[in-house]
Amino acid sequence: MSCRLGNSSRLTPQTRFAALKNFSDSEDINRVWVNTKENIKTSAKESLGTYELKQHKPWFDVECLCFLDQRKQAKMQWLQDPDQSNVGNLNNVICEASKQFRNKKKEYQKNEIDELETNRKIKNIRNLYSGINDFKKEYQPKTNIVKDEKGDLIRLLQYCG
Repeated sequence: MSCRLGNSSRLTPQTRFAALKNFSDSEDINRVWVNTKENIKTSAKESLGTYELKQHKPWFDVECLCFLDQRKQAKMQWLQDPDQSNVGNLNNVICEASKQFRNKKKEYQKNEIDELETNRKIKNIRNLYSGINDFKKEYQPKTNIVKDEKGDLIRLLQYCG
């Protein structure tokens, strides 16, 4: 007997796990666990949805991820064998990655400024001022307000860098 009821998105969690009621000891427990785990994941994804992280750095792309991976690998080599050649390699990779990140950020900012200039030329004032305000904004930490034991409001700062 198979515990998996299929990939139908119309199944409710109750019907998805109905097969567990008929579980017998003769079945392979590992296969049953894999099917149960998949059913839990599917049900959670359908009922809760997925959480997509907000990208704080629009200039950060796949190429930047490659530089991060190179930096991570160089650091792992250095941790495994901390001799002078690995230290030099790590420093070179860190410098190169930082240089590429700076260049990406400068290129992004230059494109944003060019877009502002275009908005100015075509007299698109709303987008012009909106873009200027985005440039003027500095980093602002997220704030959460919670109550303490007495019921007083407490403001918690959360730094997301």
